[in-house]
Amino acid sequence: MRILGISRDSPYSHNAYAARQSLTFPLLSDWNGDAVRAFGVAQVLDGLTDVPRRSCFLIDGDGMIRLARIYDDDEVPDLDELVAAAREL
Repeated sequence: MRILGISRDSPYSHNAYAARQSLTFPLLSDWNGDAVRAFGVAQVLDGLTDVPRRSCFLIDGDGMIRLARIYDDDEVPDLDELVAAAREL
């Protein structure tokens, strides 16, 4: 199992964020918004286009999406649910 984070932020801000949060998995930059649009999580927020909605996807070894969750901005993903679902893959 591999964990990856992705956001529209720059690689430089990812490095600083990962260090502050002691993250041990890679953070990928979707600088141009291709992934946001491809995963269907783009929104317009405060006049900005292709702002990602908070979301989580579990993708199996064949590239099939096995779980997709979209969260409200104030919602925190249920890590126990995600780990259990990942173990079932």
